[in-house]
Amino acid sequence: MRLLRIVPDDTKFDFMRFRRISFPISALASIVAIALYFFMGLNFGIDFKGGTLLEVRSLSGPADIAKMRATLSALELGDVQLQQFGGPSDVLIRVAEQPGGDAAQQVAVQKVRAALGAELEYRRVEVVGPRVSNELLSYGVIGLGLAIFGILIYLWFRFEWQFALGAMLANVHDLVLTIGFMCLVQIDFDITSIAALLTILGYSLNDTVVIYDRIREMLRRYKRMPMPDMLNASINSTLSRSIITHVTTSLALLALYLFGGQAINSFAATMLFGVVLVGTYTSIFIAAPILIYLGVGYGREHGKGDDEKKARP
Repeated sequence: MRLLRIVPDDTKFDFMRFRRISFPISALASIVAIALYFFMGLNFGIDFKGGTLLEVRSLSGPADIAKMRATLSALELGDVQLQQFGGPSDVLIRVAEQPGGDAAQQVAVQKVRAALGAELEYRRVEVVGPRVSNELLSYGVIGLGLAIFGILIYLWFRFEWQFALGAMLANVHDLVLTIGFMCLVQIDFDITSIAALLTILGYSLNDTVVIYDRIREMLRRYKRMPMPDMLNASINSTLSRSIITHVTTSLALLALYLFGGQAINSFAATMLFGVVLVGTYTSIFIAAPILIYLGVGYGREHGKGDDEKKARP
């Protein structure tokens, strides 16, 4: 007997009736996301566009970020970003790449040091050149592509090609909408953003595979059950697990977003959108019903049989 029962065992919610709504909505949202990428673009961080990163600690108590920002703005170094992370005395300073090569970056660091005075401890100073930033971006894109390809191959061997293609399309859908969200709110796109996208891929895939595994099990047990009924039963039978997983994940990500500080704010916001809003929706309303259009269980729409009565969601 289960101690915690989120969803009743006899739940028979008809998810498949929404597939004629979810697909057009997802298609429209994807088009909007792609348009946002081309018209607004991603807000690349220093990791991908080059610049200087300084990690400093105030030796005289909590750092006055507003005063530091006003001081550095007067230096006319271009885009200068300050954010608090860790303790109240720790500040992360990002200075945009200066024209003139490495020598110009070192001059910018000296100007920052002179302007902020000697009451700061410089714990880390890193200069990211354009060549390194371009390599990081290229490797990040390659990593995402290899992850999607690996998912396709894995599911092809574990299930059938329709399941593999359905999961891949669902994952691409997640990535497109998440990148569109990042373009819309102009979150810094850096190395941690690549980590967030890969995490979203893994989380969405895990949820999708749980549903797919139940679908495959029911395909073997109920030979004549109509495919929409089978998909509904499969989703309903895993609904309690999905709700518990998503609620606990949401609470953890919300805590990171609210209390984790600016250093991981972009990562947590991206994860909240990609995992909670997009990943959950995609697994149920995209990844599962797309199997109908890919030909899984073809002919079941008109099938009848006693095994339908034996099904339990």
